[in-house]
Amino acid sequence: MGVLEKYFEFEKYRTDMRTEILAGITTFMTMAYILFVNPAILSDAMGKEAFNSLVAVTALAAGISTIIMGIYAKKPFALAPGMGLNAYFAYSVVLGMGYDWRVALAAVFVEGILFIILSVTKVRSAIIHAIPLSQKYAVGAGIGLFLTLIGLNDVGLLTAVVDKSGVLKFTGFNASVLGTKAGLLFLFGLFLAAVLISLRIKGALLISILTTSILGWISGAAPWPEDIFSTPDISYTFLKLDLQGLLNVGAVGVVFAFFMVDFFDTLGTVTGLSAKAGFLTKEGKVPDAEKVLLTDAIGTTFGAILGTSTVTTYIESAAGIEEGGRTGMTALVTGLLFLAIGLFIAPIAQAIPAFATAPA
Repeated sequence: MGVLEKYFEFEKYRTDMRTEILAGITTFMTMAYILFVNPAILSDAMGKEAFNSLVAVTALAAGISTIIMGIYAKKPFALAPGMGLNAYFAYSVVLGMGYDWRVALAAVFVEGILFIILSVTKVRSAIIHAIPLSQKYAVGAGIGLFLTLIGLNDVGLLTAVVDKSGVLKFTGFNASVLGTKAGLLFLFGLFLAAVLISLRIKGALLISILTTSILGWISGAAPWPEDIFSTPDISYTFLKLDLQGLLNVGAVGVVFAFFMVDFFDTLGTVTGLSAKAGFLTKEGKVPDAEKVLLTDAIGTTFGAILGTSTVTTYIESAAGIEEGGRTGMTALVTGLLFLAIGLFIAPIAQAIPAFATAPA
């Protein structure tokens, strides 16, 4: 048995290198859409000139955090900037409440530091074990509904604004959008994603996004990519967090909001993934929860330094678990793929139209 097999305890989990590698590739395929969607969401708040940096930042945050999860926590869980959390960052905190995106990044950074402290002291783990399972899963449903509203708003079907208190308010419904090329392609992408997911096709969202984009480029609904690959550049967002901007009473509420959303999102995801992988104890507890949660907290702090919203454990990791992934080797493969591929595809990501990413 090789060094990696021993380190990741293949024998204990009754797995092998081929299974773990395939599981890691599968997880990457199901998560790769975040390389297109996260920059699209955050650049609405940071400015379109931030897009290319955000592609590389997303890849770095996802890749390095996932590798840490694999090597340190030894779990087949992958991380990336969280859906829902990025939308809250862009549309509620920055565009709604009026905070500068650099201050919002500082809030994410402070939230990450708080999570590190709670994870090291095992307070976070104790709270997780004390919350009912039904409440843990309910959080995921709420975040999903929020993302649905954002997607419909992006394509123009619904119009909504976020007021200064952070409350989402609907201002109209525009059915005429469905008669345009963009609207029809949105419906196609939504239908394709639903069919592929129901058929349990790996990478369903990625396939839907790329297929819809290609049709959009061919039909003239969106311009073709100007290039395929580019040299990664994170200078626009790297170390741009404004900690001084947090020195007011209102900003404390923003930190707390990020803290709570991240806490419950991670809580439901880690519990669900552990249940699927067969890791939960008879009492319903997650083994080595402290390591998983600490990795999640480090990912958030590191991501804020790079320039992205909260990094969190992804439920899409379930796809790799379904393929037999049971160890950190799965996460290691996924993380390496994010670094090897995601860092260089900014031109393609920038050309992905909103009607292609909205169904995600």
